[in-house]
Amino acid sequence: MDLAVDLSERGDRASAIYRALLEAVRVGRLTPGDRLPPTRALAQDLGVSRNTVAQAYERLVAEGFFQSRVGAGTFVADLATPAPRAGRAGVLTPRAGWTYVPTQVSGQSAAPAYDFRVGIPDASLFPFDAWRRLLNAEVRAGAHSPGTYAAPGGHPELRSAIARCIGLNRGVTADADDIVVTHGTQQALDLIARVLVAPGDVVVVEDPGYPQAREVFASHGARVVPVRVDDEGLVVDEVPAEARVVYTTPSHQFPHGPPLSRRRREALLDLADRQGIAIVEDDYDSEFRFVEGPLETLHALDRHGRVLYLGTYSKTLVPALRAGYVVVPPSLRDALRGARQLADGYGDPAGEAALARFIADGLFATHVKRARAVYAERRDLLRTELDRQLGDVLTVVPSAAGLHLTAVFADPTVDDGAVARACRADGVALDALSAYAVGPGRRVGLVLGYGALRPASITPGLALVARHVARRAPSR
Repeated sequence: MDLAVDLSERGDRASAIYRALLEAVRVGRLTPGDRLPPTRALAQDLGVSRNTVAQAYERLVAEGFFQSRVGAGTFVADLATPAPRAGRAGVLTPRAGWTYVPTQVSGQSAAPAYDFRVGIPDASLFPFDAWRRLLNAEVRAGAHSPGTYAAPGGHPELRSAIARCIGLNRGVTADADDIVVTHGTQQALDLIARVLVAPGDVVVVEDPGYPQAREVFASHGARVVPVRVDDEGLVVDEVPAEARVVYTTPSHQFPHGPPLSRRRREALLDLADRQGIAIVEDDYDSEFRFVEGPLETLHALDRHGRVLYLGTYSKTLVPALRAGYVVVPPSLRDALRGARQLADGYGDPAGEAALARFIADGLFATHVKRARAVYAERRDLLRTELDRQLGDVLTVVPSAAGLHLTAVFADPTVDDGAVARACRADGVALDALSAYAVGPGRRVGLVLGYGALRPASITPGLALVARHVARRAPSR
């Protein structure tokens, strides 16, 4: 045991050791059942006589904090619980808005029997062998100057590879200097909030929408205003005049589904230009598009440098890579890099270099093409079974891309949260649509992912869902 005891002052050293041990018990550093070091060993560590330590132990035993067991040693007594801190002044409390909601973490528990969770790709599709070879080539002695710090904007080759890829696939005109590499979408949003949002600024989010985006902006003191979504996406006419930032998922509205219509895209860009609004475009899973060609991104339509374009590899590859990026206007380049530098310095040079090769060598395009075919099969089967088993009570929202489908209850009084909870208790993991909304007039329905879903589990999984829905939703 390393015991911090101040013995610099002359005086009763036994009392000093007693006070140090008592404080360790009171604050919980020593807990019931902990074994104390032998008096001889502690005396040697502290440079005092064994008798001095023994006096402190004997006093704590007499007061009930320690127990002495013949032949076993001295232990913290079972009744020696930490004392509560006195007064509110002694308790540290976080600012409002900071909470932690535990989620299922890889390795902590097994996947549910019927896995309709949202936003989870099929890791078995990822070419781990090819990735391992690329990563091993970058993790070697002398590579990437391990004795120095890297650039906060990201590895130069990765930024160039991302710029070429999104230019070809999404029509986003950018060069390497416009890219800031991040640890996924969450960090990108945090950096943007640091740079653009002051306490009290109005940030518009879609409703229903991505909960973590709301929380990130709120954590920076923003006044987050939800604006409803309909079948054309975000209702632009309802964006308040005082908005500073608008966060949107125009290619595949999360979680509702439809893309932002061309008419709404033009209206949003016009509003942003007139009112000086920054638009945060989260293009989180448009690589998996199954119907018509992709709509132009807001970034491609932007003529005034109002759009920050976000992308992630968590859905296309695997979440464990923690890789994403933001395309920033030239006016914000230095600020975003500075925010990244303050946040965590820089990313993993070897991992970023490997990802650059993965993209440049065509492995990324090959993987996406293969995964798209697999997901298309699951999506079609899921939609067919939803119509067959639940078509009398649920209507699937049209959607052309992504890794999930949303189905809306015909009866708006159905408690979709209760349905979701009952399903989860039965081994079927899915989300209630209303859980993503915060404003009035919430639509009720179910959000069902198919990224990690095995085709053989779709029909029996939905049969269980249908059973729980039947208890709460009358047939039409």
